[in-house]
Amino acid sequence: MQIYKKILVTVDGSSADKRVLEHVALLARQNKAKVVILNVVHSHTIDQERVLHQKAESLLEPYVKKMKDQGIDVQKLIRSGEPEKEILNEIETNDYDLVAMGTHGHKWLGDILYGSVSDVLKHKISVPLLLIKAE
Repeated sequence: MQIYKKILVTVDGSSADKRVLEHVALLARQNKAKVVILNVVHSHTIDQERVLHQKAESLLEPYVKKMKDQGIDVQKLIRSGEPEKEILNEIETNDYDLVAMGTHGHKWLGDILYGSVSDVLKHKISVPLLLIKAE
């Protein structure tokens, strides 16, 4: 039985990425699911946009290669803008069965100061959200 057909994974270059991708790779192999790895570049200038986009390419390429080497149908996406808005837009305009992302382990004060993409998503999406805490 195939529970998941298409899984969205958001990555940000943090220590949580590795754990999330390992878990999703297992789910993808078990379900023969397609995986889309998304990184959202948040910049304030054109120069910063260019540099961060190149960093995102460098970040995603090894993730994509590793999944392809495992026989997983995988695609990378790089979007620009506010992370919450871009991730929500990606979810709303595509047919995902699962969204997976890492958490940074902020406590309530950290969430207040830094915000929490996962907190926004858990209140606004209807597909299951898998949150995996960084080691």
